[in-house]
Amino acid sequence: MAIYHLSIKIFSRGKGRSAVSAAAYRAGECITNNYDGKTHDYTRRGGVAHAEIMLPENAPGEFANRAVLWNAVEKVEKARNSQLAREIEIALPVELTKEQNIALVRDYVKKNFVDSGMCADICIHDIGKANPHAHVMLTMRPFNDDKTWGDKQNKIYILDENGDKIYDPIKRQYKCNKMQTTDWNEQTKAEEWRKAWADSVNAALEKADISKKIDHRSYIRQGKKIKPSIKMGTSATQMERRGIRTERGDINREIEVTNKQIRQLTARIRKAKDGLYALPLEDAPSMIDVAKNASAWRNLNTRWQRLQNLQSFIYTHEFLHYNGIRNVGELATKAESMYEESRNLSEKVKKIDRRLSTLDLHLQHVETRKKHKTIIQKYNKLDSKYRAEFHAKYKSEIDEFKASGDYLLKIMNGKTPIPIKKWEAEKKSLTSDRWKLCDRYYDLKDEIKIVESLRRNAESIMKETLHEKRQHRSMDFEP
Repeated sequence: MAIYHLSIKIFSRGKGRSAVSAAAYRAGECITNNYDGKTHDYTRRGGVAHAEIMLPENAPGEFANRAVLWNAVEKVEKARNSQLAREIEIALPVELTKEQNIALVRDYVKKNFVDSGMCADICIHDIGKANPHAHVMLTMRPFNDDKTWGDKQNKIYILDENGDKIYDPIKRQYKCNKMQTTDWNEQTKAEEWRKAWADSVNAALEKADISKKIDHRSYIRQGKKIKPSIKMGTSATQMERRGIRTERGDINREIEVTNKQIRQLTARIRKAKDGLYALPLEDAPSMIDVAKNASAWRNLNTRWQRLQNLQSFIYTHEFLHYNGIRNVGELATKAESMYEESRNLSEKVKKIDRRLSTLDLHLQHVETRKKHKTIIQKYNKLDSKYRAEFHAKYKSEIDEFKASGDYLLKIMNGKTPIPIKKWEAEKKSLTSDRWKLCDRYYDLKDEIKIVESLRRNAESIMKETLHEKRQHRSMDFEP
């Protein structure tokens, strides 16, 4: 089904990234980076369904060549910490065909980026499979009218009271403020681009007579009390497709079940609450009468049915006594408190599930490093002339090992060692807390059954009372 995913990242030379390398990998091409002389060959990778470059009107025509474009970016960005490119990664709706998705991405990229003056390198992966997505690499420097690179920012010199520039002897330069020449880096742009993608997808789905819709807002911003599923990851997704259950797959299934239970229980409590508040209190029976009616109205044909009915009456009586409920008004107040408690429970469970999914991802990357450690050790000990063949044979394992290392390095922010035992202890503690919350959740499910039964029987008694009053009135008027 169509899902919403749009992530934005910056490729910075200061973080060791290369625009040429990123472009070659996404397009599955071989490109040499003239900045450092390295050649990046990804011609053997698969999954590239479509690749193209879109240019604004004032960009040089030769930039339609991927190698020329990104080498020009590497050349013009001279600083060691230069931001080289921005990438927009988007999930494509599986309901659309390959051609429809290509047209969708083209239209979105043109309206939001190319028309604003950016060059866009589009690479679409895995069309027709379970995870179609697009990588859109964008230039970050504007063009001048003569098709040369423009400035990212202008210097606005700070002047003294005489209108002269002020020299800073420490920095050995004149004091100035920097002003961006475009609005591409403004924080509001991210929200604008995210909403535009949701609007574009929904328009494309509607055009194809598909009723599905996506929303760029989080569940919280949409006002939904639902926990979003965690991202499965490539390995887990592939294993699930082959019918192999994975821990992350089980987590997603558990979250989906909990979500469904939250929706159902909250809806039931709300319905019972609203129904009780709608009853006229002046004609409402006492809870004792309601409880007795609940045990008397059934057709009890067997000993087992009578035993079940007696047990239900005891549970109902204990519920009323424990909560101090004597009338319909107090029962309605109890239902309202149950409604608020169910919402609070869902929020607590949601918070725990978010943290558990994060810890699970941390530990999964730790496990990946352990699993492929032997292969990496063999690879590092090999003579250089044998490395290429070994790398080709174990490419997926080596790439997974490196990706997990990059992930752990990023989340640790340079800190060592990795707190594996701390993560495992936190996961165990949170799992225990989650079960305790779920126990209370199921208690609420039992309680709402009693409340629903009491509400139905209160309505039944009031209907019978109203019917008797009408009969008495009709008899009073008989001649």
